[in-house]
Amino acid sequence: MTASSATALNVVVSGAAGQVAYAFLPLLCSGRVLGPNQRIHLRLLDIPQSLEVLGGVVMELNDCAFHLVDDIVPTTDLETAFENADIAILLGGFPRKQGMERKELISKNGSIFKAQGEALELYARRSVKVLVVANPANTNCLIAMKHAPSIPTENFSALVWLNLHFFTIEHKHVSSKDVRNCVIWGNHSNTQVPDAAHVVIQSADGSVAPLADLLQDSDWIDSSLRPLVQNRGAAIIKARKLSSAMSVGAAIAGHMNDWLFGSSELVSMAILSTGNKYGVPDDLIYSFPVKCLGHGEYQVANVAVSPAIAKLMQVSTDELQGEKVEAFSQVDNSHV
Repeated sequence: MTASSATALNVVVSGAAGQVAYAFLPLLCSGRVLGPNQRIHLRLLDIPQSLEVLGGVVMELNDCAFHLVDDIVPTTDLETAFENADIAILLGGFPRKQGMERKELISKNGSIFKAQGEALELYARRSVKVLVVANPANTNCLIAMKHAPSIPTENFSALVWLNLHFFTIEHKHVSSKDVRNCVIWGNHSNTQVPDAAHVVIQSADGSVAPLADLLQDSDWIDSSLRPLVQNRGAAIIKARKLSSAMSVGAAIAGHMNDWLFGSSELVSMAILSTGNKYGVPDDLIYSFPVKCLGHGEYQVANVAVSPAIAKLMQVSTDELQGEKVEAFSQVDNSHV
Protein backbone atom coordinates (compact mmCIF):
# COMPACT_ATOMS: atom_id res chain seq x y z
CA MET A 1 0.00 0.00 0.00
CA THR A 2 1.33 3.43 -0.89
CA ALA A 3 0.06 6.92 -0.31
CA SER A 4 -0.35 7.42 -4.06
CA SER A 5 -2.45 4.32 -4.66
CA ALA A 6 -4.95 4.87 -7.46
CA THR A 7 -7.14 1.94 -6.39
CA ALA A 8 -9.83 2.70 -3.83
CA LEU A 9 -9.65 0.60 -0.67
CA ASN A 10 -12.65 -1.02 0.98
CA VAL A 11 -12.65 0.18 4.59
CA VAL A 12 -15.03 -1.20 7.22
CA VAL A 13 -15.72 0.62 10.47
CA SER A 14 -17.92 -1.24 12.95
CA GLY A 15 -19.69 0.55 15.78
CA ALA A 16 -19.93 3.38 13.28
CA ALA A 17 -22.75 5.19 15.10
CA GLY A 18 -20.69 5.48 18.27
CA GLN A 19 -18.69 8.36 19.67
CA VAL A 20 -15.26 6.88 18.86
CA ALA A 21 -16.27 6.49 15.21
CA TYR A 22 -17.56 10.07 15.26
CA ALA A 23 -14.08 11.21 16.31
CA PHE A 24 -12.19 8.86 13.98
CA LEU A 25 -14.14 9.07 10.72
CA PRO A 26 -13.09 12.65 9.84
CA LEU A 27 -9.45 11.63 10.24
CA LEU A 28 -9.96 8.62 7.98
CA CYS A 29 -11.93 10.45 5.32
CA SER A 30 -9.56 13.42 5.15
CA GLY A 31 -6.49 11.28 4.42
CA ARG A 32 -4.89 11.43 7.87
CA VAL A 33 -4.90 7.62 8.16
CA LEU A 34 -4.30 6.12 4.72
CA GLY A 35 -2.57 9.00 2.99
CA PRO A 36 -3.60 12.19 1.19
CA ASN A 37 -4.26 10.50 -2.15
CA GLN A 38 -5.86 7.22 -1.06
CA ARG A 39 -9.49 6.93 -2.11
CA ILE A 40 -11.82 4.73 -0.08
CA HIS A 41 -15.12 2.89 -0.29
CA LEU A 42 -16.48 3.31 3.23
CA ARG A 43 -18.72 0.70 4.87
CA LEU A 44 -20.28 1.72 8.18
CA LEU A 45 -21.52 -1.23 10.25
CA ASP A 46 -23.74 -1.05 13.30
CA ILE A 47 -26.70 -2.76 14.94
CA PRO A 48 -30.31 -2.16 13.78
CA GLN A 49 -31.11 -0.10 16.89
CA SER A 50 -28.46 2.43 15.83
CA LEU A 51 -29.54 2.88 12.21
CA GLU A 52 -31.18 6.26 12.76
CA VAL A 53 -28.07 7.65 14.44
CA LEU A 54 -25.92 6.07 11.74
CA GLY A 55 -28.00 7.86 9.14
CA GLY A 56 -27.12 11.15 10.82
CA VAL A 57 -23.42 10.26 10.70
CA VAL A 58 -23.72 9.56 6.98
CA MET A 59 -25.44 12.91 6.43
CA GLU A 60 -22.60 14.71 8.18
CA LEU A 61 -19.94 12.83 6.22
CA ASN A 62 -21.71 13.75 3.00
CA ASP A 63 -21.91 17.37 4.12
CA CYS A 64 -18.15 17.37 4.71
CA ALA A 65 -17.67 16.44 1.01
CA PHE A 66 -14.45 14.51 1.59
CA HIS A 67 -12.95 14.13 -1.87
CA LEU A 68 -11.23 10.83 -1.00
CA VAL A 69 -14.51 9.05 -0.20
CA ASP A 70 -15.97 7.40 -3.30
CA ASP A 71 -19.07 6.12 -1.54
CA ILE A 72 -20.54 5.41 1.90
CA VAL A 73 -22.61 2.32 2.67
CA PRO A 74 -24.35 2.19 6.07
CA THR A 75 -25.36 -1.36 6.91
CA THR A 76 -26.30 -3.86 9.59
CA ASP A 77 -25.34 -6.81 7.37
CA LEU A 78 -21.97 -8.49 7.90
CA GLU A 79 -21.61 -9.66 4.30
CA THR A 80 -22.28 -6.18 2.94
CA ALA A 81 -19.78 -4.69 5.38
CA PHE A 82 -16.92 -7.15 4.95
CA GLU A 83 -17.15 -8.05 1.25
CA ASN A 84 -13.60 -7.69 -0.17
CA ALA A 85 -12.57 -5.61 2.84
CA ASP A 86 -9.01 -4.26 2.76
CA ILE A 87 -9.09 -2.67 6.21
CA ALA A 88 -11.40 -3.36 9.15
CA ILE A 89 -11.52 -1.06 12.18
CA LEU A 90 -13.61 -2.87 14.79
CA LEU A 91 -14.97 -0.32 17.25
CA GLY A 92 -18.31 -1.93 18.00
CA GLY A 93 -18.68 -4.03 21.12
CA PHE A 94 -21.10 -4.59 23.98
CA PRO A 95 -20.57 -1.84 26.58
CA ARG A 96 -20.12 -2.66 30.23
CA LYS A 97 -23.23 -1.63 32.13
CA GLN A 98 -23.68 -0.91 35.80
CA GLY A 99 -23.76 -4.11 37.82
CA MET A 100 -22.45 -6.25 34.95
CA GLU A 101 -19.82 -8.81 35.85
CA ARG A 102 -16.66 -8.85 33.70
CA LYS A 103 -17.49 -12.48 32.90
CA GLU A 104 -20.76 -11.38 31.29
CA LEU A 105 -19.03 -8.61 29.34
CA ILE A 106 -16.47 -11.05 27.93
CA SER A 107 -19.25 -13.47 26.99
CA LYS A 108 -21.35 -10.88 25.15
CA ASN A 109 -18.37 -9.49 23.26
CA GLY A 110 -17.17 -12.99 22.48
CA SER A 111 -20.25 -13.72 20.39
CA ILE A 112 -19.88 -10.38 18.56
CA PHE A 113 -16.26 -10.96 17.63
CA LYS A 114 -16.81 -14.59 16.74
CA ALA A 115 -19.42 -13.44 14.20
CA GLN A 116 -17.14 -10.71 12.86
CA GLY A 117 -14.21 -13.12 12.62
CA GLU A 118 -16.36 -15.55 10.66
CA ALA A 119 -17.46 -12.70 8.38
CA LEU A 120 -13.84 -11.73 7.77
CA GLU A 121 -13.08 -15.35 6.91
CA LEU A 122 -15.99 -15.60 4.48
CA TYR A 123 -15.92 -12.22 2.77
CA ALA A 124 -12.76 -10.14 3.34
CA ARG A 125 -9.58 -10.19 1.30
CA ARG A 126 -6.83 -12.43 2.70
CA SER A 127 -4.64 -9.31 2.87
CA VAL A 128 -7.11 -7.43 5.10
CA LYS A 129 -5.62 -5.54 8.04
CA VAL A 130 -7.80 -5.78 11.16
CA LEU A 131 -7.56 -3.44 14.14
CA VAL A 132 -9.69 -4.24 17.20
CA VAL A 133 -10.51 -1.32 19.48
CA ALA A 134 -13.62 -2.44 21.42
CA ASN A 135 -12.73 -3.69 24.90
CA PRO A 136 -11.58 -6.12 26.09
CA ALA A 137 -9.60 -5.38 22.91
CA ASN A 138 -6.84 -7.98 23.23
CA THR A 139 -9.20 -10.88 23.84
CA ASN A 140 -11.76 -9.64 21.30
CA CYS A 141 -8.94 -9.55 18.74
CA LEU A 142 -7.93 -13.12 19.60
CA ILE A 143 -11.51 -14.32 19.16
CA ALA A 144 -11.86 -12.65 15.76
CA MET A 145 -8.49 -13.98 14.63
CA LYS A 146 -9.27 -17.56 15.66
CA HIS A 147 -12.48 -17.47 13.62
CA ALA A 148 -10.70 -16.23 10.50
CA PRO A 149 -8.06 -18.96 10.17
CA SER A 150 -7.13 -18.33 6.53
CA ILE A 151 -6.18 -14.70 7.19
CA PRO A 152 -2.54 -14.37 8.35
CA THR A 153 -2.31 -13.83 12.10
CA GLU A 154 0.05 -10.89 11.60
CA ASN A 155 -2.86 -9.05 9.94
CA PHE A 156 -4.61 -8.72 13.32
CA SER A 157 -3.77 -6.24 16.06
CA ALA A 158 -5.45 -4.53 18.99
CA LEU A 159 -5.12 -0.89 19.95
CA VAL A 160 -2.74 0.16 22.72
CA TRP A 161 -1.37 3.25 20.96
CA LEU A 162 -2.55 5.59 23.74
CA ASN A 163 0.79 5.69 25.46
CA LEU A 164 3.45 7.58 27.39
CA HIS A 165 3.83 10.52 25.01
CA PHE A 166 1.41 12.89 26.71
CA PHE A 167 2.67 12.32 30.22
CA THR A 168 6.30 12.67 29.18
CA ILE A 169 5.46 15.84 27.27
CA GLU A 170 3.57 17.24 30.27
CA HIS A 171 6.45 16.54 32.63
CA LYS A 172 9.35 17.64 30.41
CA HIS A 173 7.56 20.39 28.44
CA VAL A 174 8.70 19.13 25.04
CA SER A 175 6.95 18.61 21.71
CA SER A 176 5.41 15.24 20.90
CA LYS A 177 7.74 14.92 17.90
CA ASP A 178 10.71 14.97 20.29
CA VAL A 179 9.52 11.97 22.37
CA ARG A 180 10.44 8.56 20.98
CA ASN A 181 10.30 4.86 21.81
CA CYS A 182 7.39 4.80 24.24
CA VAL A 183 6.65 1.17 25.15
CA ILE A 184 3.53 -0.50 26.55
CA TRP A 185 3.52 -4.21 27.44
CA GLY A 186 0.58 -6.55 27.95
CA ASN A 187 -3.16 -6.07 28.08
CA HIS A 188 -5.15 -2.94 27.25
CA SER A 189 -6.42 -2.63 30.80
CA ASN A 190 -5.19 -1.24 34.09
CA THR A 191 -2.61 -4.06 34.14
CA GLN A 192 -0.86 -2.61 31.09
CA VAL A 193 2.82 -1.96 31.72
CA PRO A 194 4.17 1.42 30.60
CA ASP A 195 7.94 1.02 30.24
CA ALA A 196 9.79 4.34 30.07
CA ALA A 197 13.25 2.77 30.12
CA HIS A 198 13.55 3.10 26.35
CA VAL A 199 12.11 6.61 25.97
CA VAL A 200 14.47 9.19 24.52
CA ILE A 201 14.00 12.95 24.24
CA GLN A 202 15.43 15.03 21.41
CA SER A 203 16.57 18.48 22.47
CA ALA A 204 16.37 21.68 20.43
CA ASP A 205 20.02 21.28 19.41
CA GLY A 206 19.31 17.84 17.94
CA SER A 207 20.96 15.85 20.70
CA VAL A 208 19.14 12.80 22.05
CA ALA A 209 19.14 11.68 25.67
CA PRO A 210 17.34 8.93 27.60
CA LEU A 211 14.37 10.18 29.60
CA ALA A 212 15.85 8.76 32.79
CA ASP A 213 18.93 10.98 32.40
CA LEU A 214 16.74 14.08 32.27
CA LEU A 215 14.63 13.36 35.32
CA GLN A 216 15.41 15.12 38.57
CA ASP A 217 13.00 12.83 40.43
CA SER A 218 14.15 9.27 39.82
CA ASP A 219 10.93 7.87 41.30
CA TRP A 220 8.64 9.85 38.95
CA ILE A 221 8.23 6.99 36.47
CA ASP A 222 7.07 4.49 39.09
CA SER A 223 5.20 6.85 41.39
CA SER A 224 3.48 9.10 38.84
CA LEU A 225 3.90 8.11 35.20
CA ARG A 226 2.86 4.47 35.34
CA PRO A 227 -0.31 4.99 37.45
CA LEU A 228 -1.34 7.94 35.25
CA VAL A 229 -1.11 5.84 32.08
CA GLN A 230 -2.83 2.83 33.64
CA ASN A 231 -5.74 4.87 34.99
CA ARG A 232 -6.16 7.52 32.30
CA GLY A 233 -9.32 5.94 30.87
CA ALA A 234 -11.04 5.92 34.25
CA ALA A 235 -10.02 9.53 34.85
CA ILE A 236 -11.57 10.62 31.55
CA ILE A 237 -14.80 8.77 32.33
CA LYS A 238 -14.95 10.47 35.73
CA ALA A 239 -14.46 13.90 34.17
CA ARG A 240 -16.60 13.56 31.00
CA LYS A 241 -19.13 11.03 32.27
CA LEU A 242 -18.29 9.33 28.97
CA SER A 243 -15.39 7.18 27.85
CA SER A 244 -12.58 8.69 25.80
CA ALA A 245 -13.31 9.22 22.11
CA MET A 246 -11.22 12.01 20.59
CA SER A 247 -7.95 10.57 21.89
CA VAL A 248 -8.96 7.06 20.79
CA GLY A 249 -9.71 8.33 17.30
CA ALA A 250 -6.28 9.94 17.14
CA ALA A 251 -4.69 6.75 18.48
CA ILE A 252 -6.37 4.63 15.79
CA ALA A 253 -5.09 7.01 13.13
CA GLY A 254 -1.56 6.83 14.53
CA HIS A 255 -1.63 3.04 14.87
CA MET A 256 -2.83 2.46 11.32
CA ASN A 257 -0.46 5.02 9.81
CA ASP A 258 2.53 3.45 11.55
CA TRP A 259 1.42 -0.09 10.66
CA LEU A 260 0.82 0.62 6.98
CA PHE A 261 3.55 3.16 6.23
CA GLY A 262 6.26 2.48 8.81
CA SER A 263 7.73 4.36 11.75
CA SER A 264 11.23 5.55 12.56
CA GLU A 265 10.77 4.76 16.26
CA LEU A 266 9.51 1.93 18.41
CA VAL A 267 5.73 1.77 18.75
CA SER A 268 3.51 -0.56 20.76
CA MET A 269 1.09 -2.97 19.09
CA ALA A 270 -0.98 -5.75 20.63
CA ILE A 271 -0.23 -8.73 18.39
CA LEU A 272 -0.13 -12.52 18.59
CA SER A 273 2.43 -13.58 21.19
CA THR A 274 3.34 -16.93 19.59
CA GLY A 275 7.11 -17.29 19.22
CA ASN A 276 7.98 -14.10 21.11
CA LYS A 277 11.37 -13.62 22.78
CA TYR A 278 10.08 -12.28 26.10
CA GLY A 279 8.69 -15.41 27.73
CA VAL A 280 5.05 -14.47 27.19
CA PRO A 281 2.98 -17.63 26.59
CA ASP A 282 1.92 -18.37 23.03
CA ASP A 283 -1.57 -17.70 21.73
CA LEU A 284 -2.32 -14.40 23.43
CA ILE A 285 -2.81 -10.96 21.92
CA TYR A 286 -0.17 -9.04 23.84
CA SER A 287 1.34 -5.58 23.45
CA PHE A 288 5.00 -5.58 22.42
CA PRO A 289 7.37 -2.88 21.18
CA VAL A 290 7.65 -3.22 17.42
CA LYS A 291 9.38 -1.52 14.53
CA CYS A 292 6.92 -0.92 11.70
CA LEU A 293 8.63 -1.44 8.36
CA GLY A 294 5.91 -0.21 6.03
CA HIS A 295 3.53 -2.11 3.73
CA GLY A 296 1.83 -3.57 6.81
CA GLU A 297 4.96 -5.39 8.01
CA TYR A 298 6.57 -5.15 11.44
CA GLN A 299 9.22 -6.78 13.60
CA VAL A 300 9.09 -7.24 17.36
CA ALA A 301 11.94 -5.19 18.82
CA ASN A 302 14.71 -6.65 20.95
CA VAL A 303 14.82 -4.52 24.10
CA ALA A 304 16.02 -5.10 27.64
CA VAL A 305 13.38 -5.85 30.28
CA SER A 306 14.13 -5.09 33.92
CA PRO A 307 13.10 -7.56 36.64
CA ALA A 308 10.54 -5.03 37.91
CA ILE A 309 8.94 -4.69 34.46
CA ALA A 310 9.00 -8.47 33.97
CA LYS A 311 7.07 -8.91 37.21
CA LEU A 312 4.41 -6.43 36.07
CA MET A 313 4.26 -8.11 32.64
CA GLN A 314 3.42 -11.39 34.35
CA VAL A 315 0.41 -9.79 36.06
CA SER A 316 -0.89 -8.65 32.68
CA THR A 317 -0.15 -12.07 31.19
CA ASP A 318 -2.14 -13.78 33.94
CA GLU A 319 -5.07 -11.46 33.28
CA LEU A 320 -5.02 -12.20 29.54
CA GLN A 321 -4.83 -15.94 30.12
CA GLY A 322 -7.85 -15.71 32.41
CA GLU A 323 -9.78 -13.67 29.84
CA LYS A 324 -8.93 -16.19 27.13
CA VAL A 325 -10.17 -19.17 29.14
CA GLU A 326 -13.35 -17.32 30.09
CA ALA A 327 -14.04 -16.15 26.55
CA PHE A 328 -13.46 -19.39 24.70
CA SER A 329 -15.23 -21.52 27.30
CA GLN A 330 -18.37 -19.64 26.29
CA VAL A 331 -17.67 -18.97 22.61
CA ASP A 332 -15.90 -21.97 21.15
CA ASN A 333 -14.20 -24.62 23.27
CA SER A 334 -12.28 -25.98 20.30
CA HIS A 335 -9.83 -23.07 20.45
CA VAL A 336 -8.89 -23.13 24.15
